[in-house]
Amino acid sequence: MMFAPDDASVLRGFDGPEVKKKDGDKPADAKAEPPAPPKKFTTRHSGTFHGKKVGYEAIAGETHLKDGAGKPRCSIFSTGYIKDGEKDPTRRPVTFVFNGGPGSASLWLHLGVFGPKRLAVPSDGENAGVAPYPFIDNALCPLDLTDLVFVDPVGTGYSRAIGEAKNEEFWGLDADATMIADFIRQWLTDNRRWSSPLYIAGESYGTTRAVAVAGKLHGGLSNVTLNGLALISVIIDFHTARFEKGNPLPDACFLPTCTASAIYHGALKRPANRDKLLDEVRTFAIEEYLPAMLLGSRLGKKKRDEVKAKLARYTGLSEDWLERTNLRVEPTRFRKELLRAKGKTVGRLDTRYLGEDYDDAGEFPESDPAGHGIGGAYTAAMNDYLTRTLQVDMDRPYTVFNMDALKNWDWYGPKEKQQLRWPGYVNVAPELGRVQRENPGLKVLMANGLYDLATPFFAVETTIAGNGIDAGRIDMTYYEAGHMMYVHEPSLKQLVGDFRRLVTGKK
Repeated sequence: MMFAPDDASVLRGFDGPEVKKKDGDKPADAKAEPPAPPKKFTTRHSGTFHGKKVGYEAIAGETHLKDGAGKPRCSIFSTGYIKDGEKDPTRRPVTFVFNGGPGSASLWLHLGVFGPKRLAVPSDGENAGVAPYPFIDNALCPLDLTDLVFVDPVGTGYSRAIGEAKNEEFWGLDADATMIADFIRQWLTDNRRWSSPLYIAGESYGTTRAVAVAGKLHGGLSNVTLNGLALISVIIDFHTARFEKGNPLPDACFLPTCTASAIYHGALKRPANRDKLLDEVRTFAIEEYLPAMLLGSRLGKKKRDEVKAKLARYTGLSEDWLERTNLRVEPTRFRKELLRAKGKTVGRLDTRYLGEDYDDAGEFPESDPAGHGIGGAYTAAMNDYLTRTLQVDMDRPYTVFNMDALKNWDWYGPKEKQQLRWPGYVNVAPELGRVQRENPGLKVLMANGLYDLATPFFAVETTIAGNGIDAGRIDMTYYEAGHMMYVHEPSLKQLVGDFRRLVTGKK
């Protein structure tokens, strides 16, 4: 799940009152106490997945990662599911799974798609309501096909810095990717699985992380060759998705999602062939809209009026409103404006979700109905599942999302690795191209929700059109839902089928 907000006010925090030092407090330079041994909680279960009865061991617990001097630096909490009775583990795939944020724990993919238990929320974009929530056996869990390891990065779940390290040291593109790559290597060593086929599945910023981790693993003398990447709701070039004055690329990249959303809500008449219309919008975005935005004040009135009329036809927004926005269809404004006359806003993570604001006159929505519509259900389900079913007993709360990690994220990496520290956009797409070139066996799935205004599908298509990526080796899939397409039952089944095809290679 990608919570990176599109309204800076969300990030305003309160540091709390000053805490005065008490007698007996340790001085700032005091050495940290040695960390307690890592905790592990092992339980045995069975389930029927894709028609096959599977017995499995669930191992929820901590893995301590150490620095070069052998000192523990962080404790990574993960939940692994290992199939019983496998005669040759070297032929049994392992899939490492995480979410994004940055700052999110892995519960969304865990309880939404891949885990042996699943939270069933309404499939049609309705709010999940209040407890009790339907928590069911997940017949679509791929445990019949691959072992699964769900990973919570430092500062999320139960994971944290230990010893003399601090959480903030792991909050950054480079540091985070290094940490997860180290965890994967350690897990393979601890579980004697170095020869197993290896896959990574990430969602949202987790796709950025997945590519960065693949780059970390694929290199040096401790090279780990991956079999495949499952990138769900992809964002690997932030240039395509960050609306700033003077950067018109996102306007073009978001436009087809606005069209699909307008059709869904009846703001545009449903065409006889929606996919053909979306192709038409793609062409308009690249060949007319983006050049017009680049021309800016140099654009002639006749052409400006032509572009404005087409924008209105493709978005359901009035020409008058488009004129006042200088032809920019910024997604937060779009979410407020599309159904303003009906007193409704649409979601960011999934535009199928509807919300209501205090009044209808504002410029931006108060919140994301796709976020608060399911967040409480997932939080309740994960905490109950960990403590009741997996019998996890920890002395600290499970952190679903860490806003401090998001606010303090180091997007650019160590200064010594940069020629110049100019402001810019994170782009790991060239790293995917490199790994593809150096690993001809790597398979890549990119899963895209048609109603996702956080990581829109045309932005992904634009990304893989360049950056040295072999588009012929990318399996691009599309779903009738949003960022978390798996909350839509038909899309969940499609996504699992697409993932299984990635692992098996079967059409």
